[in-house]
Amino acid sequence: MTKIGQLEDTDIDIAIDEGEAGERRATELATRIRMVAAQDPLLAQDLVEELIVALDRAMDGTIRDHLDGPARGMAERVLGESDPIR
Repeated sequence: MTKIGQLEDTDIDIAIDEGEAGERRATELATRIRMVAAQDPLLAQDLVEELIVALDRAMDGTIRDHLDGPARGMAERVLGESDPIR
């Protein structure tokens, strides 16, 4: 690790492209949700459910099409079993 003034080279995080930047933001969000879950599991569950609803709204009701396994099951439970209104 190299010191550059007050910064360490590990503090510099430059995304190569928009896809990588989005992936890093998603990873950071997941890490923060895990931290909340460690302190308050019910709050973390509420946050995840609100996130699913917001993502579904932003994606015109198609979030289920992008999920599988347990994530899709959770989305089905949160959003209801009926098909989304499109």
